[in-house]
Amino acid sequence: MDQSPPLVVDLDGTLIKSDLLFESFYALLKRNPLSIFLVPFWLLRGKAFLKHQIAERVKIDVGLLPYNKSFLKFLSDEHKKGRKLVLATASSKKLAKSVADHLGIFSNVFSSDQNLNLSAKQKLKLLLEKYGEKGFDYAGNSVVDLHIFPHARKALLVNPGHNVLIRAKKLSNVQEVFNGNSNGFITFIRAIRLYQWLKNLLLFVPLFTAHEWYNIPMLIKGIAGFAAFSLCASGGYLFNDFLDLPSDRNHQRKKNRPIASGDISIVSASVLMVLLPLTGLVIAFLLDRMFFGILIAYLALTLAYTVRLKTYMLIDVLVLAGLYTMRVIAGGKVMNVTLSFWFIAFSIFFFYSLALVKRCSELITMEKFGSENANGRDYRVTDLGYLHVMGIASGYISVIVVALYVNNPDVTMLYSSPKVLWLICPLLLHWISRLWLKTGRGEMTDDPIVFALRDRGSQLIAVAMALIVFLSM
Repeated sequence: MDQSPPLVVDLDGTLIKSDLLFESFYALLKRNPLSIFLVPFWLLRGKAFLKHQIAERVKIDVGLLPYNKSFLKFLSDEHKKGRKLVLATASSKKLAKSVADHLGIFSNVFSSDQNLNLSAKQKLKLLLEKYGEKGFDYAGNSVVDLHIFPHARKALLVNPGHNVLIRAKKLSNVQEVFNGNSNGFITFIRAIRLYQWLKNLLLFVPLFTAHEWYNIPMLIKGIAGFAAFSLCASGGYLFNDFLDLPSDRNHQRKKNRPIASGDISIVSASVLMVLLPLTGLVIAFLLDRMFFGILIAYLALTLAYTVRLKTYMLIDVLVLAGLYTMRVIAGGKVMNVTLSFWFIAFSIFFFYSLALVKRCSELITMEKFGSENANGRDYRVTDLGYLHVMGIASGYISVIVVALYVNNPDVTMLYSSPKVLWLICPLLLHWISRLWLKTGRGEMTDDPIVFALRDRGSQLIAVAMALIVFLSM
């Protein structure tokens, strides 16, 4: 039996790379979005009461939580040696007990209840009563743990910030430091999905269709609009990741996303989720009031999609197509370009086809790993055949719209040789067919726009189309 004093372990940020209060809050928000109006009233009765009320209304799969693996292995080894391990956390009793029961290595659990928030000072008071000064070792990670480290015999730090590490070494006897290997900047870039900003290049489409690509003032407005849209979109992606935590952690690829894996602090990501859209909206407001209104509508639709609409079969695809089309409309407004009926009609059918590509690629991935249903979505693997047909049909209809547009008398006002534009139709037909063949083979990424921008074949087709437009002018 190990005669070492008990090792007291903090939960949030130490045992797990997340925070159970935030995890349970987002779980509550997904379960019932209207519950957010109750949160201020719960908070008025104290943080302990807030934690208790949220925890009683949600269920967290503690087996999927992002544990600090190297530290957990250390704890397991200590437990095998017979050392007493104690879990002490400010998280609610229900959630703390669930974690302890799942791991099976803790002999005791100290946690918050509806009357007491076991914060750092309250936790220190309890530990001193139980074990006395220097009668325990303590593992923590944050600034609040600096209250406890000086009173522990030894301190263990898990993924501490630089300042916390320096101060802890001055205040206490640091036994060991467990550090992760994640790159902060790269993790931040991955969290905001910078690569998804490529989709917002759709804002510049109206500038090119209006033959105004040499108009510098319009181009500058377009760049500012691109920045505003991208910042708002990143905020939406973060919010989506928070609400999709359980399903992402069950997904073979999405479980490695920064928030799901715990590589980025859930608190930091929550701050980013608010600051990025606010910055984007300020830029949009200064640019153009109509553009600002479209961006507000985009955010509202994104929010509705994340919270509820994506769970409804085919409605989710319509919304995705609408979000793509809104980018084009927003670009027209911010650069003061009037979009024709033909262009709007083309966008609807074209982006509906791309949205179905996205959904089919996800179902094909699910099929590969033996799942019959998509998590959180009203689709089955057996729907693939029908979705393929709908997507291909919608894509081909967009080609017909282009053909009808080329045959429209108004085209002669923009092009000296409009018949040359007919060559776009077979190229677009080929690209849509190729896109769906790639999807059927399981070679498609989740986002067809990003795939197209990276795919060599798609790039060559785009260059050929640009050359055709140039020759027709």
